[in-house]
Amino acid sequence: MIYFRSDYSQGAHPKVMDALVKTNFEHTDGYGLDEHCEHAARMVQDLIDNHDCHVHMMVGGTPCNVTTIAASLKPYESVVSVRGGHAYFHETGAVEGTGHRIVTMEGANGKLTPEMIDQAWEEYEDEHTPIPKLCYISQPTEIGTIYSKAEMTALSEKCKAHNMLLYVDGARLGCALTCRDNDLTIQELATLCDAFYIGGTKNGALFGEALVILNDTMNDHFRWMIKRQCGLLAKGRLIGVQFEALLEGGMDSIYFSMASHANEMAALLRDSLTELGVPFFGSSQTNQIFPVLPTAVVKELEKDFFFYEWAPEKNGMIPIRLVTAWGTTKDDVESFLHTIKKLLS
Repeated sequence: MIYFRSDYSQGAHPKVMDALVKTNFEHTDGYGLDEHCEHAARMVQDLIDNHDCHVHMMVGGTPCNVTTIAASLKPYESVVSVRGGHAYFHETGAVEGTGHRIVTMEGANGKLTPEMIDQAWEEYEDEHTPIPKLCYISQPTEIGTIYSKAEMTALSEKCKAHNMLLYVDGARLGCALTCRDNDLTIQELATLCDAFYIGGTKNGALFGEALVILNDTMNDHFRWMIKRQCGLLAKGRLIGVQFEALLEGGMDSIYFSMASHANEMAALLRDSLTELGVPFFGSSQTNQIFPVLPTAVVKELEKDFFFYEWAPEKNGMIPIRLVTAWGTTKDDVESFLHTIKKLLS
């Protein structure tokens, strides 16, 4: 079976594994206070050209989202997100569990827009409704689209106009930054938002994310909040070691080459399926694509390939999600294309 189900089904890049093995017998301080986490944090600061920001090594994406939101908002403040946002749709009410409502908008191709932020404020009344305070977006979005520099700038300006925080979920940030349509650098992103994270779990790490807080007000007693949210890893150095390996070389690091490879494999799939006349659900620009296929074809493909059916069957057609990753090979892609060509002929 060939996997196109997710970008975290494999282990880790060999360079990451080598670094973990090499440092395995070291004795270090716990809870992210070791030299590896400190060095990885400096590497992140160098990468974004900001040495005043705060960097926290986190165990996963949901802990990043929940901890950041819980630490940043007062009990009567809310989050604004598109309805398909990961923090709203796929985190089992974790944010709401901290007492903060998520106000959702119908996204435009998966994206939040300045007009939607205005709408959230139009729906706000008074002390009987929570105050919109933090905008949550993903880069790329849940359907693989990316925010352009102009779109991110417009969101940033709108958030500032409403005295709101802009938080960017970066689970697949590497793929956004390396896709062929991107015009936004990570340095520019760091000037436009209040916090974001560099996702490792879905890009070559065993696990772990590097959370970057650029707004000092969000960092107050943040480590206490990480502990309270059960995210302060005793062997925190394991995340630091991985990010040292992932980010060595900056923009020329394996972090970005792996993401670029994932995008290239997705583009090969997308372009080839387009040539076959296959329609798509959404217009993904990164490593997730959503072809819409006849039900019979989907069922046959499932005999040899792992992927998700993304939405219910409608008129004999099913949207599926294909995800490529750092470990996806050209042979994997060509095998899928060879099979689907036979099924569609």
